[in-house]
Amino acid sequence: MEEVLLRLKELLFPSIADVAVLSGDVNIAIVRVDAQCTADGAVCPVCGTRSNRLHGSYLRFPADVPSGGRRVVLQLRVRRFTCGNQSCARRTFVEQIPGLTRRHSQRTERLRSALASVGLALAGRAGARIASVLGVSVSRSTVLRLVDALPEPEMVAPRVVGVDEYATRKGRHYGTVLIDIETRRPVDLLPDREASSLAAVARRTAGR
Repeated sequence: MEEVLLRLKELLFPSIADVAVLSGDVNIAIVRVDAQCTADGAVCPVCGTRSNRLHGSYLRFPADVPSGGRRVVLQLRVRRFTCGNQSCARRTFVEQIPGLTRRHSQRTERLRSALASVGLALAGRAGARIASVLGVSVSRSTVLRLVDALPEPEMVAPRVVGVDEYATRKGRHYGTVLIDIETRRPVDLLPDREASSLAAVARRTAGR
C-alpha cells in the first residue's frame, strides 16, 4: 500500500516537495486525493520568521488539473502555526505549499496557471468552453480574472514600430494601434488618430 501511495504522489505531485499522499479514491467523474504537507514548520508571510509551533489544522479542498477527463479534488490537511516573532502583527498563519497552494485560493497553482493560459489564448467565453471540455467547470469571468491576476510581462522597447488604425465603432470612432514589427505584437492602443498622440508615444518610447 505504501508503494502505491508513493507512486500516486510521484504521478500527481512530481515537482512538489514536502507532500505526502495518504489515500485516493476514483469514481466515474472525480478523483479525490487525501494529502498533507510534511515540511518541518513554515515561514510567516508577514515577518519571514520560520515556526514549527503548531496551533491547529484544518482541511482545504482545492481543485486540481483534471486526470483522464475526471475532476481532481484534493483533500489537503494544512497546519496553522504560531509566529515566534513577538512583534509580528500576524499571531498565527497557515502554511502554503510552494507550487501547489496560495492563500484563500480554491484552485491549485497549476490549475490556475492552466486556466490563465487558456484565457490568454481564447479569452473568457471560449476559454470557459474549452476548460469544460477538458473537465474543468469555470465561468468566463473567472477565466478573465485569472488572466488579469497575471504579472505584467517585462516590456522591451521595440526597434521597429508599425502604425495602423482600429475601429471601436466602425465608421464613427477610430483609434491608432502600434505594432512591434519584429514580434508582430501590439505595443499600444491610442484613443484617436491625432499626430500629437502618436508623437507623445514616440517620445516616451525613445526615453526608455
